[in-house]
Amino acid sequence: MTAGNEIVFLFDCDNTLLNNDRVQDDLRAHLERAFGASNCNRYWEIFELLRTELGYADYLGALQRYRMDATSDHRLLLMSEFLLDYPFAECLYPGALDVIEHVSKWGQAVILSDGDVVLQPRKIQRSGLWQAVDGEVLIYVHKEKMLDDIQQRYPARHYVMVDDKLRILAAMKNVMGQRLTTVFPRQGHYALDRDSIAAYPAADLTIERIADLIQYRQLGLFYAG
Repeated sequence: MTAGNEIVFLFDCDNTLLNNDRVQDDLRAHLERAFGASNCNRYWEIFELLRTELGYADYLGALQRYRMDATSDHRLLLMSEFLLDYPFAECLYPGALDVIEHVSKWGQAVILSDGDVVLQPRKIQRSGLWQAVDGEVLIYVHKEKMLDDIQQRYPARHYVMVDDKLRILAAMKNVMGQRLTTVFPRQGHYALDRDSIAAYPAADLTIERIADLIQYRQLGLFYAG
């Protein structure tokens, strides 16, 4: 637990600071080259089933489940290597690290992500995001359901949540009310999905790219006490 802050900035990782759609596209291309189109499609079917079951993306878990149908295919070992050694730093959105450095002048910056306990922390580490927030990283199964724990770990008078999913922002705003400013960067497939946008109320601030966030401190967006 940190000492109390005036303001804590909470940043989602995938498609907020890091272009995870690009990671998925690269993985899909790799799987098709290495295993063929039908096996590639089977992996993604398992991936989507597992995401529905668990509530988060579990790439390695999907690989483990895929292995149950292909126990003699030792090429699977190379698939896990592709994921674990992927150059995630190359997928950071332009200005992502600059935004973290900028908001750190005004309050505590924290990575708040959903995900598994192996690949997701490795992604955050290898991308440079872990170091950028000095190890202040939280990874949950459903972060929007862990608000009490988040506030205990990072007590503050006000919070800012930056996330590409309006569903997450709306759920957090519903609980925290005026103590939370929600920021919606329109990046990635979730943020551009018309049905998802129509289903939830607008965020307090919508921006086109994460780098745009730098300008808003001077416009008085964030709580100042």
